[in-house]
Amino acid sequence: MPEKKAEVPPNESVTYNSGAHDGPPDLRLVHYNDVYHVDQSSSEPVGGVSRFMTLIKHYEEDEKFKGQPNLVTLFSGDAFNPSLESSVTKGDHMIPLLNNIGTDAAAIGNHDLDFGVRQFRHLSSKCNFPWLVANVLDPALGDSVPIGNCKRTHIITSSNGIKIGFIGLGEREWLATINSLPPDLIYKSATETAKELVPKLRAEGAEIIIALTHMREPNDNKLAEQTDGIIDIILGGHDHYYNHSIIKGTHVLRSGTDFKQLSYLEARRRTDDSGRWDIDIIRRDVTSAIPDHAPTVELVDKLTASLKTTLQKPIGYTAAPLDARFRTVRLKESNIANWVCDIMRHYYSGDCSIMASGTVRGDQVYPPGPILLKDIMNCFPFEDPVVVIKVTGQAIWDALENGLSQYPALEGRFPQVSNITFKFDGHRPSGSRIVDATIGGKPIDMARKYVLVTRGYMARGKDGYDSLLIEAEGGSAEEIVSEENGILISMLLRQYFMSLRVVGKWNNWGNSMGRYWDGVTSKVSASHAHLDPTTASAPTSPTARTDASSGWDNWTPQKIRERKACAMPVDESDSDNDGTGDKGEGEAAGEIERIDREMQVMRRVFDKWARMARVEGRVGEELKEGEFEVDWTRAIAPRVEGRIICVGGEQE
Repeated sequence: MPEKKAEVPPNESVTYNSGAHDGPPDLRLVHYNDVYHVDQSSSEPVGGVSRFMTLIKHYEEDEKFKGQPNLVTLFSGDAFNPSLESSVTKGDHMIPLLNNIGTDAAAIGNHDLDFGVRQFRHLSSKCNFPWLVANVLDPALGDSVPIGNCKRTHIITSSNGIKIGFIGLGEREWLATINSLPPDLIYKSATETAKELVPKLRAEGAEIIIALTHMREPNDNKLAEQTDGIIDIILGGHDHYYNHSIIKGTHVLRSGTDFKQLSYLEARRRTDDSGRWDIDIIRRDVTSAIPDHAPTVELVDKLTASLKTTLQKPIGYTAAPLDARFRTVRLKESNIANWVCDIMRHYYSGDCSIMASGTVRGDQVYPPGPILLKDIMNCFPFEDPVVVIKVTGQAIWDALENGLSQYPALEGRFPQVSNITFKFDGHRPSGSRIVDATIGGKPIDMARKYVLVTRGYMARGKDGYDSLLIEAEGGSAEEIVSEENGILISMLLRQYFMSLRVVGKWNNWGNSMGRYWDGVTSKVSASHAHLDPTTASAPTSPTARTDASSGWDNWTPQKIRERKACAMPVDESDSDNDGTGDKGEGEAAGEIERIDREMQVMRRVFDKWARMARVEGRVGEELKEGEFEVDWTRAIAPRVEGRIICVGGEQE
């Protein structure tokens, strides 16, 4: 039975109209950029890939376009990260969606390289379309070969015989924010590259030239200004808003973000001998009035079905209990917060790091044993990336004072830090509670500018962190790595654990990723030791599980670790299976889910009893030598080091 076509409401918005026309267009194009989340959001336009696909099908198949040229669909980069889904799938879940949308060509974006160049090559090899960038070259791959074996230019022939020439271009700024790139990359001016390659495209028969870029709007505008009309259309990405302009006859267009908008373009040859084109542009917002495309809903369900099982699998191992309780992270120094702040700082080579304690959402002690992927996702669920800013010592001092201003209330603004130490007196008035503070062991120099690693949330001045507000938002902090270029804490932690694995390492980890992360983990381990895995010849994961109903013996710390170890670690082989796993995997995931559910019940009951009995819970002991029973990874052991000291008004 043929699929019933969804009715699409006529809510088109004219972005640019070149004038009246008699006949159908010579070319029909769709453009989109920067797509991360497959599900809809809570506010209009809600987006979501299934509604987006309904619009694509409309422009491909609606009766009003019958007899007109087939649609050409173009993408301007950033699909494989960041999102919570991609933190699990490493971008793989986006491949069938990009292919089904009918993408004909794409520009590479900075986040498409977040998992390393080797992983990008793995993902792009499964795409039904080429990825382009002409001005970022990797000499290790050959003369004038772009990073990731992308193409520099591309020509396709439309259904009515018109040759369309494409050139991909990126900007220098985002290259400087990616820490896992191959050495000796060559960046060439986008303008000079276009002046070199566009005439060659014309010589090969291209009748219209489209630049697919992943650059900020000012750089796209500069490209249009300096190329004097040799490019007909610049379709840009990287910015997350919709905008259009015409500069020296070149249309410059960016089409929103996150499956919430798209642009539909119609191009017609001018009747004069100029060789120019008239371009009409329609903006479509993907609102809740647009129905879901049923087959895409089913596809998304299938793509995400394996996530639940994957989330129940170990990603790492801790030898120390990780104290993520609100009463710890929002009142004093925490070992898990120390560890995360250190990873953030060393990954971006900052002078120091501040993280609002509300970032840590676990509100529990994670006992020694396997760390599940879902533990990371639940404890660090926020999707604002890590950013790097340059601020004065005074701004950092003011940020710390803000973080302490509500103490001893359990406020999420309380600061957790790296390479910063401070003493404070909770009896003092808000705004003057710091007794002394250091960065790198030296008193904070109020006039000096420091490189601070923090969350995008704080760089937007949230939770009272006005002193960290970036210049683009009206503050004075200079952006080094913006939210657009940063990566999620959950992904940082996943890659950190990956660097500690000794068995079953990610196939597409790559030498550049490995070298960089080896440096990061080495620096972090100066404060938080790593324990070597066992060398036992026998498998350390139990082959059979004790029945959970057999009594309290099954709830000893050792037994809980053994039961959680029944699940094999997250599969990092990048195989092309369907992700459903075997029966054993499903049973193991169910066992872990049962453990966690029953532990939550026991935790709630104990917390209530402890409050009534006025008993304070105590963090357990670290694993001793011989108790670390795992052979596939090194274990972490985060420490409390005296970074935060309360000298008055301490909350007991």
